[in-house]
Amino acid sequence: MRDSRRPAPCNSRNPPGPLYMSDASSPATATAPDMLELAALLCSRVCHDLISPVGAIVNGLEVLDDDPKPEDREFALDLIRKSAKTASARLQFCRLAFGAAGSSGAQIDLGDAQTMAKGHIEDGKCSITWNLPRLLLPKNRVKLLLNMLVVAQHTIPRGGMLTVDPIGEGETMSFRITATGHNARLPQNISELLSGERGPAADAHAIQPYYTRLLAQACGLTVKLAPEGEAITVTAS
Repeated sequence: MRDSRRPAPCNSRNPPGPLYMSDASSPATATAPDMLELAALLCSRVCHDLISPVGAIVNGLEVLDDDPKPEDREFALDLIRKSAKTASARLQFCRLAFGAAGSSGAQIDLGDAQTMAKGHIEDGKCSITWNLPRLLLPKNRVKLLLNMLVVAQHTIPRGGMLTVDPIGEGETMSFRITATGHNARLPQNISELLSGERGPAADAHAIQPYYTRLLAQACGLTVKLAPEGEAITVTAS
């Protein structure tokens, strides 16, 4: 029987549970959330992503408070270090992907976006090949790119590679992300949520692809998710 004081291994990098609700709970006639509900659901999504690493930090501190054996103390300190790093990376990513990230006309450096994307997504199972040039783009395009990466990550639940390529150039550049990995698949209802054929389910997981569609519309683009051989592509064009 495991010592209740000993923190469970941190699994904060794993994507959260099922992304979308079932057909019965997410009918095609579902109405779009109003601004208050959209804000609340996005906040819930961010909180969900942070609960695991922050909870692991608390568990590690509780072990240290119990004056543990040297090996338990080192285990707790290692858990705290890794979880704090994960929480920081997730906060930075979420600030850019979901937050205001400057004024309405702000531009964001794609190099900064690359750093945040790698810090959030790369975990030993999933890696990113970034083929975009370093330049400034309107913030909504960069937010769209980061949200497309989140969508693409969920198509390779066992890990793999996300390859990011440009479509076009300059401030009108759009993106193509190719996800390759064992058992790459299309998550349930994701294509309909991205295209607008299906209304968003009232939970913090389904709101993310819906928000991705809103960002694409703000940029005058459409996001499409499709299989391509053994890979899955997410394209904004």
